[in-house]
Amino acid sequence: MSGYYDYVLGLIPAALIGVTVILYLAGLPTTAALPGGALVAGAIMAHAMFVRAPVRPADVGDTRSDGGPREPTTSRASD
Repeated sequence: MSGYYDYVLGLIPAALIGVTVILYLAGLPTTAALPGGALVAGAIMAHAMFVRAPVRPADVGDTRSDGGPREPTTSRASD
């Protein structure tokens, strides 16, 4: 079963190479086409890191019902 981040890992080199080749075939020099491909690959990585950030299962329920953060619960040993 492939997940979102599996697709992201495949899209990064595909976007870098694919967009660069398309821009090169469209008539742009390689020095202009490569940054275009890098921008698209960077946008894919930024989306994966900031828009749909990975979350640990323990972090999913760490908010109160009113939207504020929960107080950390730590157990202290009696002195």
